[in-house]
Amino acid sequence: MTDTSSIKLGNHDYTVLSGTVGPEVIDIRKLYADTGMFTYDPGFTSTASCESALTYIDGDEGVLLHRGYPIGQLAEESSFMEVSYLLLNGELPSKQELASFSHTISRHTMLHEQLATFYRGFRRDAHPMAIMCGVVGALSAFYHDSTEIHDPRQRMIASHRLIAKMPTIAAMAYKYSVGQPFLYPDNSLSYTGNFLRMTFGVPAEPYEVNPVVEKALDRIFILHADHEQNASTSTVRLAGSSGANPFACIAAGIACLWGPAHGGANEAALNMLREIGTVDRIPEFIARAKDKNDPFRLMGFGHRVYKNYDPRATVMQKTVREVFDAMKVSDPVFDVALKLEEMALNDPYFIDKKLFPNVDFYSGVILSAIGFPTTMFTALFALARTVGWVAQWNEMISDPAQKIGRPRQLYTGPVQRDYVAVEKR
Repeated sequence: MTDTSSIKLGNHDYTVLSGTVGPEVIDIRKLYADTGMFTYDPGFTSTASCESALTYIDGDEGVLLHRGYPIGQLAEESSFMEVSYLLLNGELPSKQELASFSHTISRHTMLHEQLATFYRGFRRDAHPMAIMCGVVGALSAFYHDSTEIHDPRQRMIASHRLIAKMPTIAAMAYKYSVGQPFLYPDNSLSYTGNFLRMTFGVPAEPYEVNPVVEKALDRIFILHADHEQNASTSTVRLAGSSGANPFACIAAGIACLWGPAHGGANEAALNMLREIGTVDRIPEFIARAKDKNDPFRLMGFGHRVYKNYDPRATVMQKTVREVFDAMKVSDPVFDVALKLEEMALNDPYFIDKKLFPNVDFYSGVILSAIGFPTTMFTALFALARTVGWVAQWNEMISDPAQKIGRPRQLYTGPVQRDYVAVEKR
């Protein structure tokens, strides 16, 4: 971060700061002290809440970088474990560093045995995200040796534990919902392969990981690993700014991610495809999407940040076809998805409005083809995003400029008035 110039507001000068790339920002930390005024920015869409070196997004150009590396290159060439190391440590690992990191994560995959009893306190029809909120929040009651946030070693241990245990927690949430026994992790498998086995395997027979499915899910994890200061990441940072333990902070992020406007978009996209039903009905729904008086919207198209093609969706386009071919998928929903994608990408209306398919459009289709129920979609998102949350939390704790979050408000309620006794009202 460097000072580049200043801007005058009233009688006061405010420094303009530059990062390594992206828009400049006005440093208004002294604005209230100087002027007695706050800024008003609902949704914080024009406010930089922190300084970060993790992820950079240029929505207009369709750019997403993790520590400077393009997401497309990482998704095609890397692995989720390698990207996790990159986000946590700032650089890609050597072969030895990656092996050591993967080994460390694999040694933290098991949950405390008493947590199995904790699961049984939920109803069988509990949503997996409800279970994950509760279980992750409860981890601080089991791992007291990694809750001292000012100890770098404890922060590292907590980070490794969260990344390692999240697949186990998610898989157990699924198993509990379908009445199947929990499977212990198999540390001979990869991070993603282990999760697939814990989710779809049963004790009665061996489970063979399909390498195409394993690679596709690993890509989905990479594509969801971090996405700058979105709602759930900001929630993790805000919770962490109070000094809350890391498990509580990540549980807060999971709760925020559960919102349909955030983590539930891929489920909404798949539900839309099921509503369309067959390829011959696509023109009808495209016409409805163009009609301003019709409440119907094409889910999985366009993005809050990206005003160009979502770079994550480019990778998913290819992955969809790989999974369909490997699993010999035959389902009208998937035919609808492929045809809708083709028609929308060639329709001037969608091109002019830059309503391109986003990562949610493809990921829901792929996850369904693999065999995940829609209730697990957001849980998988949380699993992948945990590494980003943990990296952001670590960065925040290490920032000497960090303060407890305290947004201000534009008050529009009654002015001061005197209390009137109930008998006189």
